[in-house]
Amino acid sequence: MLTVLGSPRRCCDGLTRRETLKVGALSALGGFGLPELLAAGEAGHVGPGRGRAKSVILLYLLGGAATQDMFDLKPGAPAEIRGEFRPIGTTAAGVEICEHLPLTARWMHRAAIVRSVHHQAGCHNTLPGYTGHELPLDNITITRDTYPPSMGSVCEYIEQRSRGRFAGRAKLPAYVYMPCYLGWGQAIRRPGPYGGFLGRQFDALTTECQPQLAEGAPVPVPGQPQVALGAPLLPQSALQPGLTLDRLDARRTLLEQLDDEHRRLEVRRAAGAFERQQERAFDVLTSSELKAAFDLAGEDPARLERYGRTLFGQSTLTARRLVEAGVRFVNVTWDLFWDRVKIDYDAWDTHTNNFGILRGNKLPGLDQTFSALLEDLDGRGLLDETLVLVMSEMGRTPRINGNAGRDHWTSCYSVLFAGAGIRGGTVHGSSDSQAAYVKDHPVSTSDVCATVYHALGIDPAFRVPDHFGRPVEIAHGGEPIREILA
Repeated sequence: MLTVLGSPRRCCDGLTRRETLKVGALSALGGFGLPELLAAGEAGHVGPGRGRAKSVILLYLLGGAATQDMFDLKPGAPAEIRGEFRPIGTTAAGVEICEHLPLTARWMHRAAIVRSVHHQAGCHNTLPGYTGHELPLDNITITRDTYPPSMGSVCEYIEQRSRGRFAGRAKLPAYVYMPCYLGWGQAIRRPGPYGGFLGRQFDALTTECQPQLAEGAPVPVPGQPQVALGAPLLPQSALQPGLTLDRLDARRTLLEQLDDEHRRLEVRRAAGAFERQQERAFDVLTSSELKAAFDLAGEDPARLERYGRTLFGQSTLTARRLVEAGVRFVNVTWDLFWDRVKIDYDAWDTHTNNFGILRGNKLPGLDQTFSALLEDLDGRGLLDETLVLVMSEMGRTPRINGNAGRDHWTSCYSVLFAGAGIRGGTVHGSSDSQAAYVKDHPVSTSDVCATVYHALGIDPAFRVPDHFGRPVEIAHGGEPIREILA
């Protein structure tokens, strides 16, 4: 219980909006209490200043993209450093990118490149990029509930606490992850995109997928991946035979009665996570808005082709439909499928045949889908309110190895921002002459996350409670990259 001016106030579900306004910005809850969240819901943001972005679409390139062959080319470097690609001009004066990204080049006046991102948390560690917490891990193939929450989970936390509890449950989640959980293709679960110590009730709604190989395509082998076709699928989105909506609703009514008993027993954290999973399953089954966003059958065939009939392309189109419907944070991962489905062995982890894979497989697909997304958002008036982010968990070595590939590298790589809240046509930071180390204006993963939060109008210093109730800043000390902000 919390007492303010002699009046008892409950720290969880018991606060009214009027009582919340009385508490206002007091720091009695250590910066993460429900009063701040409710005030955020009333004002539309958390923290000082409103961001321009209403939603975020994160395009995540798993494996560590060779960004020096995409957004930070070094044409004057020795051959074993510069590689095979040439830079081309863009719609942003003085900004050059790879020749194999010609469609993306047409949108650089709405984008910003940060060429000085780095971390020392270990290769293929997906935790820093999603959370901003640069923690070396002893095992990067599992996730733990002691890890900090992802950006999307923080958005889900704020939405649930500030809107869902007091204005009726939202039929749409605040956070959706596509096309499958991170690591599905390898039968592992990589850390990062989860609720972490906030609880599983703040995990994303995660879709499923059935990757397919194009008919007549060559058999994929390591170093020669093929394109994964398909579309994201809502999990368990069909009612069982004989189970009508009326019967489903009756079941829910009974569950709510049982949950009321749990609430009276104040079984908060564990019961809250279970309750949220129940609500999400019910919403997936009954939400016409959610099902409509995933139903591509009625979409314009030309638009389907424009995004690409790939799993990445169709997931990105679905992401646009989701933010248009009101979802706050959507992740689309270009994942690899070499254990469950042998289609894309490497994703962006190009130890072998780096330039052949980028030229023939990765860059054309990214170029097509990214440019289609920005074009579609712009045409619908959504680009001014949607932040688009393209990033990997790390970069690749400056020197080309003996297999014509590039190996793991975390000391310097690039991240691309576009759309809402971004000053288009800008470049922040620089790498040295070999794209090996940061030359100036270093940027941490916490700074990247802080920039996303700032663009959304969420104070990066906003704090949430860990397992022990201790306040933890959501951006872990990161600062927004103000030079790229509009």
